[in-house]
Amino acid sequence: MLFDSHTHLKTESITDEEFVELIEEIEESDLSYAVDIGCDLESSMLAAKHAKEYDWCYAAVGYHPHEAKDMGDIELAMIESLAKKDKVKAIGEIGLDYYYDYSPRDVQIDVFRKQIQLANKMKMPIVVHSRDASQETMDVLKEEGAFSEERKNFFPKRQDGSGDARVLIHCYSGSAQMATQYVKLGATISVAGPITFKNSRKLQEVVDVVSIDNLLIETDAPFLTPEPFRGKRNKTYYVEHVARRIALLKNMEYEEVAKITLDNAKRFFDIND
Repeated sequence: MLFDSHTHLKTESITDEEFVELIEEIEESDLSYAVDIGCDLESSMLAAKHAKEYDWCYAAVGYHPHEAKDMGDIELAMIESLAKKDKVKAIGEIGLDYYYDYSPRDVQIDVFRKQIQLANKMKMPIVVHSRDASQETMDVLKEEGAFSEERKNFFPKRQDGSGDARVLIHCYSGSAQMATQYVKLGATISVAGPITFKNSRKLQEVVDVVSIDNLLIETDAPFLTPEPFRGKRNKTYYVEHVARRIALLKNMEYEEVAKITLDNAKRFFDIND
């Protein structure tokens, strides 16, 4: 009944034994779907492999801004090849990160642009990472046609009849005002574990102003662990706690939030099973 729209199933911090245990726990949980997200070529290949191996798993492929310095033309071509594989549903996670600056900002922007162009070419959804670069991220998305009418015509309209750009702002951390702007442009907002934190007032405002029909939920596991497990490694099925917090904030039943966000994610990633 739950859809984790953004997880990293196997990172360097997780041993092979722990990974086997995690998969068993996921398959015993209420999780129905998850999207394993690539951050570079190696992790994108692994995400595509996981999507092939597990019925509940799908993949996104791309270069995270941290790894942008390592993406050349060959790597971009290989991402394009991976994107054609069965159950690979998006280009991501891509974007800008001006908090760490692990890659030079001009390189981040160039790599971000090239991957948006790839997503437009392949008519695929985009999963966006943005940290300390809110306006710059929106500007690049606009400039590269991520919200263009041409792109929106690739995809069915939303339930309210508006255009859907299939752009997901993952682990949203911006203002409520910008979230509203994004939704009007055709984007979807994804909320992660920080919504469960006591000091999450800014994110609570986002959940208040964004319709449940334009929200997805995620873990970003193994990072951003929600309460009551904060301080421990995050797990994909902990997305339940994000759904429960949103239900409380929106005065909805948990089961209703789980069902709506699952349906939203299936529609966003074009999953029809």
